[in-house]
Amino acid sequence: MKIITDTILFVQQELAHAEGGHDWFHIQRVFNNAKTICASEQANTVVVELAALLHDIADSKFHQGDETIGPAKARKWLEEQSLDPMLIDHVVAIIENVSYKGGATEGTHESIELDIVQDADRLDAIGAIGIARTFNYGGFKNRVIHDPNIPPHLNMTKQEYKSSSAPTINHFYEKLLRLKDLMNTTTGKKMAQARHDYMEAFLDQFHSEWDGKR
Repeated sequence: MKIITDTILFVQQELAHAEGGHDWFHIQRVFNNAKTICASEQANTVVVELAALLHDIADSKFHQGDETIGPAKARKWLEEQSLDPMLIDHVVAIIENVSYKGGATEGTHESIELDIVQDADRLDAIGAIGIARTFNYGGFKNRVIHDPNIPPHLNMTKQEYKSSSAPTINHFYEKLLRLKDLMNTTTGKKMAQARHDYMEAFLDQFHSEWDGKR
């Protein structure tokens, strides 16, 4: 479909110099995850695919925390393609609601399409890929890998979550290990379980090595 092909090219251009965990390849993986999940759900595949492709077109982490830039950029692109206004509104609503944001923020939109894209995005935050992305971003932000004197903060507000500069290992406990239980779809839950188990095994090995036990 031309709109999907054109949007892929647009996203590739926009994210050509993005941080490695939020670049085109992240979008591509989320896009593929979304298509896998969508195959088992009754959903508007065009909405799902467009939202997956555009969900991180301007991640707030790289725009001084401004959460309006991404949805606005996505809307501008979609309107330039002369798409149905209701379809555009749906895609933008998904982009506005897909992020974790500390897990404590009430959403303003509900749909199976959002559930699918949210699961697809969360899957890319866990497992082997999630581990790689977490340490890549930690290095990008020049954070220490681990500090046993700084425990994970498990009850952060949205603002605390967004402004956190905690050691990278803390992120597993503050977010990643929680995602398995926040999945929406049956397929997403099944895929998340295997990736969750992989992370737990990694963390067990990490802490054993840290303490010189292995």
